[in-house]
Amino acid sequence: MGRTRTFEADRVVRAALGVFWRSGYEGASVPALEAATGLNRSSIYHSFGSKRGLFDAAVQTYLDDVVRPRLRPLLAEPVSPDAVVDYLAGLRDALARTGEIQADSGCLLVNTSVAPIARDEAVRQTVADYRAELRAALGRGVDARFSGRAQAERDQLADLCTSLVVSAFALVRVDPPSAVGSLDSALVLLKG
Repeated sequence: MGRTRTFEADRVVRAALGVFWRSGYEGASVPALEAATGLNRSSIYHSFGSKRGLFDAAVQTYLDDVVRPRLRPLLAEPVSPDAVVDYLAGLRDALARTGEIQADSGCLLVNTSVAPIARDEAVRQTVADYRAELRAALGRGVDARFSGRAQAERDQLADLCTSLVVSAFALVRVDPPSAVGSLDSALVLLKG
């Protein structure tokens, strides 16, 4: 008979998410994960298979709890013409609030894309899928805002907004004013 879990997996994954988000996969030591989750190494490995298994669970939680709720208005039926502006303005405000994890650590997946773990094909695919999900949502928002414009122009605008969002996520840890400036540029593009 196996041992009964004496912890709540969701709480553990959320605690680990904070460690991975701040430190990256490689920088997240097992002792730091133990301290954050309250589990010992053997419990982490028994429950998640490995540090990588815990990371994969944390990435899924990040997508479900952080990314997708923010994108939800861009996926509604119908999409409000203001949804894409609201998304960018909300993201801008979040990245401008120093002392909070998103402002201090950027995007877990953008950070992961430049880390050694990104050489792993499954991680690479997860990052590519995230970027495609972001682009599709922004595309829907741009389409709703500029329905009278040619599709090629709307596609180009959505591509630019996606690039500016990714740029903001990449910059926020080292140059917060430039990160906010990237989102300001995207908002200017959407005023026209």
